[in-house]
Amino acid sequence: MKFVHRISKKVAQTPGTLIHVGEEREHQVKLKYISYDRESIQETELDDIGSLATDRTDKVLWINVDGIHDIQLIEKIGDAFAIHALALEDIVNTNQRPKMEDFDDHMFVVLKMLRFDEASSEIKSEQVSFIVGHNYVVSFQEWEGDVFDPVRQRLRNGRGKIRRMGADFLFYALLDAVVDHYFFVLESVGERIEQLESDLLVHPEPSTLNAIYSLKQEMIFLRKSISPLREVTRILANGESQFVREETSLFLRDVYDHTILVIETSESLRDLVAGLQDLYLSSVSNKMNEVMKMLTMIATIFIPLTFIAGIYGMNFNTDASPFNMPELNTRYGYVVTWLVMVVLGGVMAYYFKRKKWF
Repeated sequence: MKFVHRISKKVAQTPGTLIHVGEEREHQVKLKYISYDRESIQETELDDIGSLATDRTDKVLWINVDGIHDIQLIEKIGDAFAIHALALEDIVNTNQRPKMEDFDDHMFVVLKMLRFDEASSEIKSEQVSFIVGHNYVVSFQEWEGDVFDPVRQRLRNGRGKIRRMGADFLFYALLDAVVDHYFFVLESVGERIEQLESDLLVHPEPSTLNAIYSLKQEMIFLRKSISPLREVTRILANGESQFVREETSLFLRDVYDHTILVIETSESLRDLVAGLQDLYLSSVSNKMNEVMKMLTMIATIFIPLTFIAGIYGMNFNTDASPFNMPELNTRYGYVVTWLVMVVLGGVMAYYFKRKKWF
């Protein structure tokens, strides 16, 4: 997962200059069009953005753009909906932090859409931007695939208030889908933390430390992606935007509450990840202490045995000497010495066991 993209090519450029900053992509940009009111809904895929400039009916429009690397197309969309040049510049720059801005004709909101990839066990992040007008929403994504399928299904089925409300309620539904999906990501991260904690207690290995470091980097990225969203949702929930009606602000307060819970949960997980490194060092230290203790016990048991073997290894057997070693000529001296050494070692091992030293 690449957390930071190169932004040096934007240095010294005129404000409002459109330069794509992010991963290079070659797929064709797709435009998905949904128009609806209480009684009907129309859904199609557009080939030309030009017709949208005059397609302003009483229906609510949702244009979803899959791909922001085609600068010419983004400019055409900007012309069709009179999107401010600074907003367009932020849309094609994937290093934006979550924020919200009000312009004369529309509201601009940008945030991170996060998903957990089961195959690679990594957090996938893409920037999603919203342009919200009085009867339309334009959403920009980096690539095809999102978390908006439940919203599309509600639009098709006509369930709930979404078909009876305006574009601001559609924006609320999309924002709520993004924020709610954060919980799935945090749940997956929590499961990884539990697994790493179990591995550390049983088999602390260098590969586990690498996994902890990778997870720590992901938690830092999560914090950067989620924390600024608190202020964005607070502004929206307080009805400080002219493009959000009071009845929709009530629902946005629920999104604000979810955002606070997500931030608190991510902070708790971040503390747990920080504790994993201490747990690794503690587990390695404990394992080393166990090894050293066992080696010390073995060495201690062999000290008297080495002493006995050393004495009888001197081989002083001179008949003329008054200080000879008569045991050297004893018939069963070798066997008796082994028995003494074995018994002595066993007694010491039993004593250490009783003392619970190993």
